[in-house]
Amino acid sequence: MTRRVVVTAAAIGLMTGVLAAQTSPRSTAAATSHAQTFSVSRTPWGDPDLQGIYTNKDESGIPFERPVDLAGKRVEEVTDQELAELVKERQQQTLSRAAGIGGADTGAGPIHWYENYDAKNSHAWLVVDPPDGRIPPLTPQAQARIAALPRAGSSFTGGPWNGPEDFSLYDRCITRGLPGSMMPAIYGNSYQIVQGPGYVAIRYEMVHETRVVPLDGRDHVRSAIGLDMGDPRGHFEGDTLVVETTNFTQRSAYRNASASTYRLVERFKPIGPHTIAWSVTVDDPATWARSWTFAMNLTKDDTQPPFEYACHEGNYGMPNILRGERAKDVR
Repeated sequence: MTRRVVVTAAAIGLMTGVLAAQTSPRSTAAATSHAQTFSVSRTPWGDPDLQGIYTNKDESGIPFERPVDLAGKRVEEVTDQELAELVKERQQQTLSRAAGIGGADTGAGPIHWYENYDAKNSHAWLVVDPPDGRIPPLTPQAQARIAALPRAGSSFTGGPWNGPEDFSLYDRCITRGLPGSMMPAIYGNSYQIVQGPGYVAIRYEMVHETRVVPLDGRDHVRSAIGLDMGDPRGHFEGDTLVVETTNFTQRSAYRNASASTYRLVERFKPIGPHTIAWSVTVDDPATWARSWTFAMNLTKDDTQPPFEYACHEGNYGMPNILRGERAKDVR
């Protein structure tokens, strides 16, 4: 990770407007037409077969919420031509920003090293519910809770760096959490879905985490147990895998949600031989005025298996930043 700390902030800021999308109504006609000839294969034990190596690299760069210049539009009202123009503009902006900080070299290598510098976005923005494409407002109690939190660190917030805890969990090679681990970054966007009777597992290239999802109807672990990736439970609704995850740690709760009341519901819906529509409903009445949903596509690509990540072994950036801070302390 000699260069990975640079990637974590500078290049993510450079190249991700964050991700992704869903099977939006704009693409529903094509999906419906394809569905007439596409049927989901089955595992030997009868479950829908979702197995394979997937990537979301082309979902990178999609704004999380509806952009201001598209105010008044719904995601399904964006035409294919409009989307193509948006994608071209995003690609040009990415290349221009890269050139502005070193002639298309981000400080962590030339831009063509990255998986998603020319992402071919499939949607105009990410949040699909509420219909206005905006995250609902925070509750008053969430505003007070978040205002009292210590500064969230990253490699480029400028410190002070008193210890490793001042860095993000991602910078510390611990986790990207959930749903972060499902979202595109500038590299390491491969993950593999494997299945066995009563289980689905997702293995990630980034940070090399694995989620194991039981399908047998068991209860969640007791509330006193918190996990950085949460405690998932799944079942199939037709061909769609539905996964409910609870029992997060507060340090990994998405967007400062309240770990004790926070719940994610994911849906993995096959819409073609090489595509799964993945959506996430974020439900936390202690943090947002209502639940909300965002989504994106997972594209099967068996040519890009998850590689060794070895984050800790190469993480020179974090100790060197801390050494620099200690040198400042003794001046």
